[in-house]
Amino acid sequence: MSDSGFKSRDIGLRAQKKILSRMANKNTAKIFIDDTTASLLDNLYKMAKAYSDNKKDAEKLIKNIIKIVIKVGVLYRNGQFSQEELRYAEKFKNKFHSAAMAVISFHEVEFSYDRNYLVSALRESHSCLGQLVGRHLTDKSMARIDSVFGFFANPGFLDAVFRTGSDHREMLAKLVQDMNKAMDEGGM
Repeated sequence: MSDSGFKSRDIGLRAQKKILSRMANKNTAKIFIDDTTASLLDNLYKMAKAYSDNKKDAEKLIKNIIKIVIKVGVLYRNGQFSQEELRYAEKFKNKFHSAAMAVISFHEVEFSYDRNYLVSALRESHSCLGQLVGRHLTDKSMARIDSVFGFFANPGFLDAVFRTGSDHREMLAKLVQDMNKAMDEGGM
């Protein structure tokens, strides 16, 4: 067997991703995620649980988000992205920011909700993230990304959250407050 196929850095990187994804829970996430993001994730969990009426699915959704964020962070900190992938990272950042701004606007301005715009922005964000991490992550991790974006870009979920008189209005207000704070801090 040739030694040329063995690279400690690659094994170390895989180990970091694996260890961190296995440790992904709310307490461990606090090491990697600031208080504002933790609050945002807590409120996303509450909204997902209220919408789905399923605690286990809501917990899995948030764990998937945490795992994705940690893995992308590990890849970035270890300089694993090509220049082309970094362009996708920038595109993802811009598309996701636009989606976040739309959520804020739809909450703050009555009757401005545009489902098609929001679904499109989330799908474009999803596509850019897939292009960014596609060659770095396993099929299981890619399925996590699909699951997260599938939940949040679901027209039924979006309509339930943004319709006039929604039961989720109070939770949406907390999410918007967290999103505004994250943007002020440069985190979104």
